[in-house]
Parts: sequence; structure tokens; C-alpha cells
Amino acid sequence: MRVAETVDGLCPVRHLALATHGEVIEALVANRLTSPRPLVRVEDWARTWAVKEVMELDPELLNDDRLGRALDAIAPHLEAITGSIAARAICASGIDTATLHWDMTSMSLTGAFVPGEQDLDHPTVACGHPKDRRVDLKQNQAGLGVSTDGAIPLLATAVSGQSGEITQVVSAIARFQKTTAVKQFPMIGDSKLVSYDNLTALSGARVEFIAPLAASATDAAVFAALDLETPSGSGTSPCGWPTAPPWTAPITGSWKTPTP
Repeated sequence: MRVAETVDGLCPVRHLALATHGEVIEALVANRLTSPRPLVRVEDWARTWAVKEVMELDPELLNDDRLGRALDAIAPHLEAITGSIAARAICASGIDTATLHWDMTSMSLTGAFVPGEQDLDHPTVACGHPKDRRVDLKQNQAGLGVSTDGAIPLLATAVSGQSGEITQVVSAIARFQKTTAVKQFPMIGDSKLVSYDNLTALSGARVEFIAPLAASATDAAVFAALDLETPSGSGTSPCGWPTAPPWTAPITGSWKTPTP
């Protein structure tokens, strides 16, 4: 997949360097695949897994400081690196990218992570709603878009710990449109897809969708987002939805004739 070559093309180092950023990242990928544990004592792993013999890289060069410099160097180029390597994997393996999956997860972290000491140009560590329910810890979040066939990552993004998942839908749509060069596509999501801002953005992007309504959703909010007149009285709406929440049926939008 030419991982080292891709990284070195975007993140060059001085000729005096004992290891390039690409070589370090390639070793780090091997480390994550063979020993997915906290990122400590990577030098010991490198000795055990014969990194010097296989990758011609001295284990002492994989110290914490060198790993940190390599990760800092690739941070501004993650989308380009991911896209280039994913494209090679897709072409080499004949991966079908007609259907893509995107979701977020949280990573709980131990430490103070004082807000004033964090770089606001990058996603920050903060309190949020962790997936592992460790509300006593701060977190950051990651969003990953992968192909259904082969689970090849096509989109990866880091998100601040305090950000709500519902607020990330619009940016995910824009990234997928930019990455795949496809402007119109159907989108299937969970209840977090249904919000005024998200439905407005979907309408503007001409993206059709289907999603279940959360039990707390109100008919007025959804009809306002769909730019429809909220029906009065009891019974069902013009689209066939009950007018009294909570709704249990999924809703779809075609931006021509919304249907149940």
C-alpha cells in the first residue's frame, strides 16, 4: 500500500534524520495491528517482533518522542494520507464502494486536559457523552467512514469531546461528497440524523434520506424542517404519520413527496 512513501511525500524530513516519518508511521501501523494496547514501550515491541530485521528500522528510534513528532507531522495531512492509501487498497482488491458506513465512537482519557492548555486549532479533550459510560473521564471522539465491502476506511476525522454526534452529520455529508465526487445519494441514518439543521442541510444538498424518529421528537419540529404545514387536530398527517408524538415509524424524505 506504499504507506511510508505516501507519508514521506507529504511530510518530508531532513536528510540527516535516522528515520523518516513514513518509516515510523509504517512501524506504528504494524504495532497497532499486532499489539493494540496503550501506546507505550513501543521499542520493546519492536525488538520482540523483529522490526529491525523485517523493516530495517532500529527499535530505539521508536521512542515516545519520535512517535509524537511523526504523529504531529501527519496530523494536517490525515485526509490526504487516508484517501491515497484507501484508493490503492480499493484498486488492488476490487472493493465495491457503492455503499459506505459512517459512525462515531468516543475514547475516554485519563488526565486533567485543562481547556486553556489545549490547542484550539485541533479537536480538544473534554467532558461529553462517552460510549463506554465512563462519565468520570474526559474524552475525544473519532468519526470513521468505511466501505461496506471490506471495511476500507475512506474518511477519518477527529472530533472534540464535547461535540454532539447529531452536529457532525452535515460535515460528514460534505466530506463524503468531496471524497467520492458524488453529489446525490440516498442516506440512511439513526435518530441522530433527524434535526432541523440536518434536514435543512439534506434538503439543500438534495440528499434523500430515511431515518427513525426519536421518541422525544415533535411533529412541529419535523414538519418545519421539511417545510411542510403542520396538520391540526388528531389523526394522521398528510404523509401518513401520527400527529401525536412519539412516532414509532421511520420517515423518509425525497424533497418531492415525503412518504412514510
